Amino acid sequence: MKMRRHRVFLLCTVGLCVISFLHYYKALHYVSLLRELSAPYPNIKSFIMVSGFFWRDGATPLASAPPEEALPRRKNKELPRMTLPDPRGPLGDLHRRSFELRDDPNHYFVHTKAGALCFRQGTEMAVPKSADDRAKGSARKILEQPELQGGGGGGGGGGGGAKPKRGKRLVKCVCRPGWHGPYCGVPTMVYHSNLPTKERLAPREVPRRVINAINVNHEFDLLQVRFHELAEAVDLFMVCESNFTAYGESRPLHFLHRLLNGTYDYVRHKILYIFLDHFPDGGRQDGWIADDYLRTYLTRDGMSRVAGVRPDDVFIINDADEIPAKEGVLFLKLFDGWTEPFAIHMRKSLYGFFWKQLGSLEVVSGCTTGMLRAVYDNDGIKLRRREYYTMPGFRRYENETGHILVQWSIGSPFHFAGWHCSWCFTPEGIYFKLVSAQNGDFPRWGDYEDKRDLNYIRELIRTGGWFDGSVQEYPPSDPKEHMYAPKYLLENYDRFRYMLENPY
Repeated sequence: MKMRRHRVFLLCTVGLCVISFLHYYKALHYVSLLRELSAPYPNIKSFIMVSGFFWRDGATPLASAPPEEALPRRKNKELPRMTLPDPRGPLGDLHRRSFELRDDPNHYFVHTKAGALCFRQGTEMAVPKSADDRAKGSARKILEQPELQGGGGGGGGGGGGAKPKRGKRLVKCVCRPGWHGPYCGVPTMVYHSNLPTKERLAPREVPRRVINAINVNHEFDLLQVRFHELAEAVDLFMVCESNFTAYGESRPLHFLHRLLNGTYDYVRHKILYIFLDHFPDGGRQDGWIADDYLRTYLTRDGMSRVAGVRPDDVFIINDADEIPAKEGVLFLKLFDGWTEPFAIHMRKSLYGFFWKQLGSLEVVSGCTTGMLRAVYDNDGIKLRRREYYTMPGFRRYENETGHILVQWSIGSPFHFAGWHCSWCFTPEGIYFKLVSAQNGDFPRWGDYEDKRDLNYIRELIRTGGWFDGSVQEYPPSDPKEHMYAPKYLLENYDRFRYMLENPY
């Protein structure tokens, strides 16, 4: 009898193992166990994430999102309001206008004479030879090489001393430095990322449209940098401005003023203006309500006014001081095969790019608009959190799309995919940030008079110190290093010198 019980227990255990293996098989189809274990630094986090997909269906979220009742969309009568320009005028209804997404007409890929499909920006293109070039032998590499014996089509590897098959050629793209893959369209920041589906990437026939959502307070220099960095890759910038600070005080509509006076005319056709004319109830007592509500309103009001959205378009939400690199955003726009949601590893700086902090800031920043709607209920603050696999719509969306949702990050702590420049203002700008800060991120340094002193703030910038009296250790940095700062800043060095060199 005792042996029979042991056999039953053993059979049940084996059955459970088989069921678990079959359950995992679908995920392991995307995340190769052998590849991860054989990597020099196995991505243990991805295994934990995959485990969470299948064993946390009924689990309690790590940090449950506040109910919608806690983020009301009604006006606070106790606080003053700021009115927009006359709505009867040509620009007075900016906060009500809709935006229609259109397909990007640019041709990012080119067919070479040898028949290869190559990403134009990442490929060394063969140029027609002039008589002088032929004489000097200075023409660039031709984009083709013999096919390896037994090789297949479309692969990125070459090599060895294998003999080519007679009469057949493997057409290849010759990648410029910083670009990888058979199409030379994978930037280094993706090539060295933890994306589990790198072998499945393929260029799209029609590029996705990219929507970048930002809340703005007084980060206008960084906003200019964002527009110039991403104008080629982003199809729509949703910019939200409120007539209240995060603390609940009245403030002028500085961004709207710049929008109307022509400051952003070079990118005006890609901007959707979102006006938040009220402060949420409870925001003064709990500053996190106000902070979360800014992103909720930005996403829901903005997406409700965008026409022509396709489920596979890309949505990215950033704080104003988080600037993604163009190359990573272009990759999302032009390739199929990546998973979602995705984070971005950003180079961390304090007061200016001259005080580089250790490591990187990894922020969950984007997904497709289909996932935004089905899983996150068009709420940007839910996207910024990491518990998507516990949300009610997660399993349904995964089943409907047929995709395993595996979070990954563009870049790594050593290969940055953007920049986070915290408190990167003049002393006067830092003062304004102190007094505008939400009532929740304690200690609230703006409540201390000595911390608001401009001479004290200048000394912090000079030493790289913090408001609590501590001084960090910073790794050496040089303006000539790769990913020191966005290209537009470096091209306008004198104008933005206060962010590129320590002024004190």
